[in-house]
Amino acid sequence: METKKIQTHKDLDVYNMAFKSAMEIFELTKKFPPEEKYSLTDQIRRSSRSVCANLAEAWRKRRYLGSFVLKLNDSEAEAAETQTWLDFAVASGYLSAEKSQGIYQEYDFIIGKLVNMIAHPEPWLLPVKK
Repeated sequence: METKKIQTHKDLDVYNMAFKSAMEIFELTKKFPPEEKYSLTDQIRRSSRSVCANLAEAWRKRRYLGSFVLKLNDSEAEAAETQTWLDFAVASGYLSAEKSQGIYQEYDFIIGKLVNMIAHPEPWLLPVKK
């Protein structure tokens, strides 16, 4: 079985899962009430997109262990924040518990992948030239 070489952040499975999930949230939030435009809708869209943005930043900072791990931690935190906003969407009646549960589980999987990268960053780091 041939493995694809990862050349950019867009080649990471975790990035692609997070991007797909953020786009799913974008579509679902189109149905949220207008009064939520600058609160719940904006917050959940921002946090879900930030998972991807922080992954892209982490990828570009892989020369430095601390910077790389910090951005991965930020990505993990944004994924957890997105889960919290999903809970608010269900509690507010804007999203069914069933639909939310599927997306919530996607973010659990994304968080798991991020935690694994944080715990084992060495394979992802670039060698430092001397």
